[in-house]
Amino acid sequence: MSPKALVIIGLAAGLAAWNFLSVPGKVGRMTTVRDAQNGGERTVVAKINRSNEEWRKILPAEQYHILRERGTEQAFRGRYNDHYQEGLYVCAACGNPLFRSGTKYDHGSGWPSFTAPVGEEAVLFVEDHSYLMNRTEVRCAACGSHLGHVFDDGPAPTGRHYCINSASLDFKQAGAETSAALEARTETVTLAAGCFWGVEDKFRRVPGVLSAVVGYTGGTTANPIYGQVCSDRTGHAESVQIAYDPSRVSYEELVRFFFSIHDPTQLNRQGPDVGNQYRSAVFTNSPQQAEIAQRIKTDLEASGRFSRPIVTQIVPASTFYPAEEYHQRYLEKLRRRTGSNTGGCGTDTCGR
Repeated sequence: MSPKALVIIGLAAGLAAWNFLSVPGKVGRMTTVRDAQNGGERTVVAKINRSNEEWRKILPAEQYHILRERGTEQAFRGRYNDHYQEGLYVCAACGNPLFRSGTKYDHGSGWPSFTAPVGEEAVLFVEDHSYLMNRTEVRCAACGSHLGHVFDDGPAPTGRHYCINSASLDFKQAGAETSAALEARTETVTLAAGCFWGVEDKFRRVPGVLSAVVGYTGGTTANPIYGQVCSDRTGHAESVQIAYDPSRVSYEELVRFFFSIHDPTQLNRQGPDVGNQYRSAVFTNSPQQAEIAQRIKTDLEASGRFSRPIVTQIVPASTFYPAEEYHQRYLEKLRRRTGSNTGGCGTDTCGR
């Protein structure tokens, strides 16, 4: 390798290390960080405040190099690469829960691979331009330690591939110690508000939302594909199935947010997107959900906020069919590729 190339790589690595070490980390204070995944910024609580000298005393040399100096372990040599016990993977530096064992899969890369973290608040995403490459680094949200990188070549439904160093992880086997994290009560809500790209993008950012998957529901055709749904003959609505932690966000809060991000007075359309597949609907999983949704709709009608009647359907949930992979996190992918939200989505939520 030429001296010039070595200088360039050294400068790139040095700038990346400076970017890593300059992230603030004061206990109890709010820290604004660049979120490469969402194309903007988000605010998190920096829960761990230790100097690198303190980390050096706590961590074994290899883990310190990977966690604090953004190193990479050798492929296929990590202890968790072929590890598939039931339990919870946590940050090796601070113990912050990161990945459930159920999201681990064999990508063939040589490093532990996961489809999703336990929650998007568990990790931070940072643009990584080291070694003349453009990647998205994954860090522990609690202590800022380097975990690995995330790519777009993962399996459905998320399409994500979290490629993580084994040395960045500890494993807690399923049992009393991890039961609370592994068996946290999760509930679902399925909503339709026009083009599902923008709806998914908005809900995925709500604190307490664990996942948001776009798909089709409310129709009569089994296993529909996008082209069939667009024909307006299957009866399906473009919808988003949201899994959430009710201890952090309530069903009522999610439904109220749903009414705030689209026009529920438009019948079988949102903006220029016209057709039954773009209808406004709440698909309920229980009588309690139906009662709450109806009460919110009635309250909004009485509030005078809308000049026209609300036409949102409130109906029992039926089979939900996840949409094709290229629809999942569509706007997120578009932002990373072009820096823009404009992708032909007529729903008002797209592009905000």
